[in-house]
Amino acid sequence: MTVVRPIDNPPNPWLSSHVDYLGPPPDADLVVYEEEVKSVLSRNDSPDLPFTWSVNPYRGCFHACAYCYARPTHEYLGFGAGTDFERRIVVKTNAPDVLDQQLRRRSWHGERIAFSGVTDCYQPLEASYRVTRRCLEVCLRHRNPVGIVTKGALVERDADLLAELSRVAGATVWLSIPYADDALGRAIEPFAAPPSRRLRSLATLADAGVRTAVAVAPLIPGLNDAEMPAVLRAAAEAGAQAASLTMLRLPGPVAGVFEQRLQDAAPLRYERVMANVHEMRGGRRNETRFGDRMRGCGARWEMIARLFELECRRLGLAMRGEPLAEESAPKRPRQLGLFEPQRPGSDT
Repeated sequence: MTVVRPIDNPPNPWLSSHVDYLGPPPDADLVVYEEEVKSVLSRNDSPDLPFTWSVNPYRGCFHACAYCYARPTHEYLGFGAGTDFERRIVVKTNAPDVLDQQLRRRSWHGERIAFSGVTDCYQPLEASYRVTRRCLEVCLRHRNPVGIVTKGALVERDADLLAELSRVAGATVWLSIPYADDALGRAIEPFAAPPSRRLRSLATLADAGVRTAVAVAPLIPGLNDAEMPAVLRAAAEAGAQAASLTMLRLPGPVAGVFEQRLQDAAPLRYERVMANVHEMRGGRRNETRFGDRMRGCGARWEMIARLFELECRRLGLAMRGEPLAEESAPKRPRQLGLFEPQRPGSDT
């Protein structure tokens, strides 16, 4: 089945002009670009993120989550942050070979690598390109620990590989599940796997021996905050060991994409949700200060964060920053003999 959407992009601030269609906009068909990169490891200096190094095999994301904070990165390519981000996907075809070269360097010390810091590494194109799997195979050869965040049910395809990587180096898969209700999830994340399907993937990975966790991300006040306890409970029953909570972020053009989708999907909730967002962002739609971007402020946020903490304690879920079982996993020198991994827990 071919899925098309009308082309709809906010104006790109990096371009001097943009297109306004006279009449109905044309369909946004999927266009795939192949790219050969010189480097695949990206360094993160933000204190808001729990990793230093990440690998992003793809630019853009077919999942089309309305709130995706990565949308503005597509504007640097001369594309739009709306349907271009969802349907003009760039594949880094040589990423596994470049990653292998970078992990062979004597300057590399075996720090944990996050897949992905920007767009989903298990979006549908991965089924045919297998760039993420081949990168994970490189990490296994080098015995390099990894962390994965995804909404893609395709991750369970690699359960065997991730279980072995988890055993010899350390690997944790975070399934991002903001909603308990499939219909609500489909409205805001139209082409990601339904929440119930993600829970099945979480259980499959846990049964295979992979350390798993759930990310309630993003928390959208007035839309999915009431569903958070049910998500945590279902994830714990599926085998999750940890959980995290992230407040909705609306940088730049993301706000326009999210607000339009929210009006279309839940018009009766729109005013309440946006009022709550402003309240929990200190009167703004977005927070740009390091240290505050991932959390809200005010009494409502404190109540939600406290409920999250209580539910995690009750269910036995570790919270971000607390030790996981993987910290006691065996750390072995990689077969190439170029480094000794860091002490357990040095990079979470």
